[in-house]
Amino acid sequence: MLIVTTNDIPGYQIDAVLGEVMGLTVRSANIGANLVAGFKALGGGEISQYTNLVYDSRNQVMQRMWDMCVQRGGNAIVAMRFDTGDIAQSFSEVCAYGTAVLVHPIATAAEGGTAQSIHDATTQGTPPAA
Repeated sequence: MLIVTTNDIPGYQIDAVLGEVMGLTVRSANIGANLVAGFKALGGGEISQYTNLVYDSRNQVMQRMWDMCVQRGGNAIVAMRFDTGDIAQSFSEVCAYGTAVLVHPIATAAEGGTAQSIHDATTQGTPPAA
């Protein structure tokens, strides 16, 4: 899974742009987590219940975005971003979006390959360009 925030992937050539892909979720913390978080907020510091909620939300939307990329025939996502927002006072929206692309690893350092792309080309059987 290659997902990057940059517009290209060093060591890989983009062969096709397949369009925007995204993953979205709207979440709320359960009443118990809200109660515990409320008490923790009085003392200050990190509220781990909400931190875990955000991590889980981001992982879920990344997976949904990746699934959409694969459905379109892609094997990488470039220009990935997160967006978050609140809905009413109890709900949190998390969205991940980017551009699905089809890439192949550059197999030789002389052509711009990186250690990762050369390794991927070797393991995927991509022949070096002539």
